Parts: sequence; structure tokens; C-alpha cells
Amino acid sequence: MDHGSSVQRVTTSLRELAATLPAGAKLPSSRRLVADLAVGPVTVQRAIDTLVADGTVVTRPGAGTFVARSQRTATVDTDWQRVALGASPVQTEGVLAALTVPSHDVLDMARGYLDLSLQPSSRLASAMARAARRPEAWTVPPPAGVPELRTWFAQQLGADRDDVFITPGGQGALSTVLRSIVPAGSPVLVAVPGYPGVISLLRSAGLVPVPVPTDADGVRPELLERAFEQSGARLLYLQPTYANPDGSVLAPDRRRPVLEIAARAGAFVVEDDFARWLGHGPTASPSLLRDDTDGRVITVNSLSKVSGPSLRVGCVVARGPVAQRIAGLSFVDHLIVARPLQEAAVELVTGAGWTAHLRGLSAALGSRLDTLSTALARDLPECSWPRPRGGFSLWLRLPRGVDDLEVARRTRERGLAVGPGRHYVVAEEDGAHLRLCYAAITEQQIPAAVKVLAASL
Repeated sequence: MDHGSSVQRVTTSLRELAATLPAGAKLPSSRRLVADLAVGPVTVQRAIDTLVADGTVVTRPGAGTFVARSQRTATVDTDWQRVALGASPVQTEGVLAALTVPSHDVLDMARGYLDLSLQPSSRLASAMARAARRPEAWTVPPPAGVPELRTWFAQQLGADRDDVFITPGGQGALSTVLRSIVPAGSPVLVAVPGYPGVISLLRSAGLVPVPVPTDADGVRPELLERAFEQSGARLLYLQPTYANPDGSVLAPDRRRPVLEIAARAGAFVVEDDFARWLGHGPTASPSLLRDDTDGRVITVNSLSKVSGPSLRVGCVVARGPVAQRIAGLSFVDHLIVARPLQEAAVELVTGAGWTAHLRGLSAALGSRLDTLSTALARDLPECSWPRPRGGFSLWLRLPRGVDDLEVARRTRERGLAVGPGRHYVVAEEDGAHLRLCYAAITEQQIPAAVKVLAASL
């Protein structure tokens, strides 16, 4: 049993014990728990820390650990708020599912983040420790971000440092960019299937997402041109490199047509480059920014997917007046990005182990994809999927007549979390899909997960 499982087991045991005791009762000593549960003292302490955090127990230095007293608050009548607030503009469908950590007994193919075995956790810890010791770490950073971090992003994306400013992760950056360019009520073209976080963001901001279909080579130019003509949109959002959820890449012979079509429409192109370092094969295509000759492309990048979800550091690359507008709204929204995080990001990506981490991550994700593809071919021959060229998810087409929400419900009951396909589209589709993430599940667990899915179908 690994250490994480031991902590979960002890936590569960202590929570069950606390439930049988009255408030204020004292739990056995740590030494007694170590002996009774056959675990180490660190495991016991971490379990107690977990229970303290969720309010199950309290600790008193020198006295021990006690069952916490329940905190009851008076019931208040909040029905008036429904009248005052009116209909909610906030749309979270598909977003919270990608963040919610399932219980330890559920196989996780729903979240689009690396599991702990793939995260550079020790390097992150070391980078944060070194960053926190810098004399300037807790001072106000430059408004556009720490110069070293801006320089690094510029080198990675083929941009000038002066066109780069640092943001609190990719989602916050996308929110600022999209809201700063077009007013509420405007149509925005979205390549689909696509990232549900942006679909929810657009709807919450009062913008109207307009779907543009894609295939294995990315967004289809002929349909993109028609969508611009019919909608009058002045903004296109797409993920040219390892798109979520199907891992597709915009084909080289489509890059120029896409930009030319946007130019004829007088539109901006927002490039979400979140997965640049998550390829499974050859080096990723250059950022679409490198083909841009008139400041039409606005690129958003982030370190969260390739390192750890709590390293909320990203960037926006924009040129011309639009850069000033985006930066201005970003300052109003967020003021600054915490300097310790920026300094830690610099330490991480410029350290000696960063390149090795990327190589290992690419190999591990590719191996997990191979295992998943083999298991699907064996256990679900009636389903089909395009092979992802990168990213962390596979877009599984279900047999005709199957409901994706119902399949997701069945799999959850059987101990597997998956992503219903309808969260990744804007309008009706001609078939149901599931997004299967292979980043948050171990390679050894994948065959069992596919068998659960097959049983649910």
C-alpha cells in the first residue's frame, strides 16, 4: 500500500471513530494510533491534519486531539436574494467537473490535470523555497510581470518580451482577453469540440458562442469563413496545438487560410496554447503567433497543465492597441500576480531538471495513450476515436443512440469518472462522445477503467 493510501485509510478510520464519540472526547494518543493502525507517525499526523482542516477534530498542544463541537449557525431566510439577483448569468457546466477530485475509490478520467506521479512536485517545492528566500520576493512586482519570466515565455513562443505580460493562470487570462475585445452580446466563434471553460466563460460574460466544426486537422476553413459571414463575429477562439478534448493540431496548410479568413472579417484570433509542452511525438508546431504579421493573433499560455494545477502562472502575448486594453483590464481584474509564484516559476522553468521533466512527461503520456487505445480496441470495438497527437485526453465517439450523460452516470456508480461530451460543444451534435483523460489516472489503472466503461455501455 502506498503512503497516500495509508493516509486515506487512517483518515477514514479516525473519522469513523470520532463519529462514535461525543463532542470534546479525546482520541487515542498518536503513539497508540501508530501501534493500533500499524502505520508510521507521519501518516498519523497527516491524517489528523486532514481531520483538523475539515473540522472533525481539534488539537490542543500538550493535551491531545479531541472531537470537535459542531458549529451550528442560525437558519436565515434568503429567498429575497432570488428576486434581487434574477436569472444567473454564471455558467459552470463542465468546469467544476474538471476540478472536482473524486473520492479515492473512484478511477479518475474526468479531470484534465497531471496526477502526482507526473507532476514535478519536488522541483516545485524547491523552486518555491528558493523563490521565497529572495529579498524582493514579497515586494510588488513590475505591472507586466517579472522580467525573467516574460523573457522565458517570449523565447518559447517566438515573441518580443515587451509584448508579453504575466497573468494568474490561463483561465483568468482568457477571461480578461475575451471581455476586453468585444462587448457583451457579441458573437464569438469557437472551434468545437472545445474547452468547456471558455464556453462557460463566454456565456457568463454575456457573449454568444458560435460553433465552428473541426476535424482531425483542426478548424475547417470553409466553415470558418461561412461562420464569420453569417454571424458578423469579430473574434475567433481556438486551440491550434493539441486541442482539448481530441488532441488535434491545426494542419500546416490551414494556418495561413485561417489567418486570412480572420483578416477579411476584421477579426482577432485568440490562440489558447495551453498544451504546448504536452506532445506525444515530434516537437510541437510553432505558435500561430509566428505566422501573424498584423497583430491579429493574441496568444494565451500557462504553466499549470505541465507542472501543477496550483502554479497559477500564465501569460498573454498581444501587439498594438489591443495589448494596452487587455493589460488595463487585467490590472483592474487582478492588480498583480503574486511575486513568489512568478519567482518560483522562473526557478522551475530555468532549472536544470525542466527539460528532463518535459521529456519524461511526454513519454509517460504517450505510454498511457497507447495503453488506453489498446484497451479500447479490445473492449469497446463499437466505439471510435481519433488518436490524439498531444494533450491529455481522448475523444471517444459512442455508438448511435447512446446518451453520454447516462453513460457517465453509470460509470460513476461503478467507480469511474468520465467527461460527458456535451460539455465540450455549443450546439447539437450528430453523435454522443465522452472525454477520457489519461493524465490523472495511472497507466496500471487504465485497463480496469476501460472495463468499467464497457460494462456501463
